[in-house]
Formats: sequence, C-alpha cells, structure tokens
Amino acid sequence: MGKPKKGKDSLGPAKQRGRRKRVVHVFTEGLVTEPSYIQIIKEHAPTVEVRIANQSAPGSQRKPLRLVEAAVRLMEEETRQAKRSGLAAEYLPQVWCLFDRDEHEGIETALKQARDAGVQVAFSHPCFEVWRLLHHKPVTGTFGGVCGQVVARLPFARDPKDAANLKLVLPHQITGGYPQAKERALRMNAEHGEHVPLVKRDPYTNVHEFVERGLGIIKY
Repeated sequence: MGKPKKGKDSLGPAKQRGRRKRVVHVFTEGLVTEPSYIQIIKEHAPTVEVRIANQSAPGSQRKPLRLVEAAVRLMEEETRQAKRSGLAAEYLPQVWCLFDRDEHEGIETALKQARDAGVQVAFSHPCFEVWRLLHHKPVTGTFGGVCGQVVARLPFARDPKDAANLKLVLPHQITGGYPQAKERALRMNAEHGEHVPLVKRDPYTNVHEFVERGLGIIKY
C-alpha cells in the first residue's frame, strides 16, 4: 500500500437529496498515520461516507486546538444544514477530531470546546501508536509521555519494509486485530482512576469509540 489517496477536503454539509450514507467528517492531527489507518478500515463501513476534513491543511493548522476550532465551525454548519433540510436521524452527520497528547498545549481547552459543540474526539496518550500497538499486545506501565518509546515496541518496526516508513499504517499491521485491540484498550484505560484528568492518563486511547460510534465498525 502506498501513501493515502489524496482527495478534496470536506467542503461542508452534504445535501439531503439522494442521501444513502451518513457522513463522518474527520480532522486528523497526522498527515499520514491516521489518514492511512482510516483508508484501510473505512472499507468495513459501507453505510458511512468518510471525509477527511483537513486533508490539505498545513502543519500549523493541525495542533489540537486549531483542529477543534475548525471542527466546531463545521459542526455548526452541519447542524444548520441538517435542520434546514430535515435530515433523517439516521443520516445526521458526525464530526470527529483525532489527536494525541504529545507535548501539545491547550489540550484541556480543546477537549472542552469539542464537548460543548458536540464534536467527537478520539484521543491518544502519548500518541496514536498506542492504538497500533494494542493490535499486537497488551500495554502496561507508562511511556512517560514519550511517543518514541511506543514506536520502539511496535513489532513490525523491526521489519525493514515496514520500518522504511513507520508513519504509514499498512493492512497487515492491523487486519484481524480490532477485537483484541479494543479489549486491551478498555483494560488499559481502566487502570486510570476516574479522578485522573484525561491529559494525564498515560497510556490511553479511545480510538475504538471512533471506529464503532463514528464508523459503525465492530470488526476488521
């Protein structure tokens, strides 16, 4: 598999006319990793149209707070359009942001703004690679907020072909692994007390919520 296919950014709400699929707009922090992952799994979501909303956005527009601000604007536009067109409940669009803890500032603000606006967030700490790793093994302990420590534990990182571009998600790295990845994520996340702020839960990921609630996928 090569790089994710390029396409036009999400251009606002889809119309009611001829609607056969629910639209899911996705804002991704990463230029390669998350889009390539979505490219693979969306084949298992035949009733959903997935649109990468910031496909051509530069890096400066991909910080969590900027992502959420753009997502909130689109969510407001989608909501207005849905009301005007009388969109059926099963076709109401969703707007998601996929971003990491890394060393970003303003995470708490981004999460609150998203929550208040009805924008969904798939959040990983320290990075999305935790979700990739969970497809292969349970995750215990902490990474100290260092994504490189997660990458070093990816089993396919030792394969010369995969290691040439570790940012790119390839089908054989995840295919058949979703049920176990979700189960491991739930167990891993449960190690953190409810009183622990999301930004301090290391490791953590809720990408499985995007997969199931966003795309309606229960297995891939």
